Amino acid sequence: MAISLSKGQKVDLTKTNPGLSKVIVGLGWDVNKYDGGHDFDLDSSVFLLGDNGKVTSDIDFVFYNNTNGGNGSVVHTGDNRTGEGEGDDEQVKINLANVPSNIQRITFTITIHEGEARNQNFGQVSNAYARIISEDTGEELIRYDLGEDFSIETALVVGELYRHNGEWKFSANGSGYQGGLAALAKDFGLQVG
Repeated sequence: MAISLSKGQKVDLTKTNPGLSKVIVGLGWDVNKYDGGHDFDLDSSVFLLGDNGKVTSDIDFVFYNNTNGGNGSVVHTGDNRTGEGEGDDEQVKINLANVPSNIQRITFTITIHEGEARNQNFGQVSNAYARIISEDTGEELIRYDLGEDFSIETALVVGELYRHNGEWKFSANGSGYQGGLAALAKDFGLQVG
């Protein structure tokens, strides 16, 4: 039975699931009725952060154009450009046992591709969620439904896996940003051109 989280909650992942090392983080969403004439393309991205809350290099930013990070321990399975259909829209596979020791936090985000230019925002998105599944058993361990708290934001920090006393925990962040992916990337220490 999955643990259902609310914004701001934290939960043990590996301590309560001994032997767990391979997980899949599934991210999903639905687009409300939208007739602005543009595609509505949401993207998940992952930032691999050190102690200082920043990436150490560009390779610590995992997304549809850089699908591998953390020496292969974090793998983005690819871009879904429509968000249609049931189940996860995008997934990230993580081998927790192989995440390099300098990476303390794995932060999951969802952004709207060209949201500002297309006049799109998360007020037009519903049913956004993140869930963590055991890759070995397929069991859903943690689920976080973001709710409908966003209106003008074009980027969301959904949640993060982080190390705590040698174990991995998950924190449900649910914080919105204006400025899309560029604003997030800058906050996490990437040089945005």
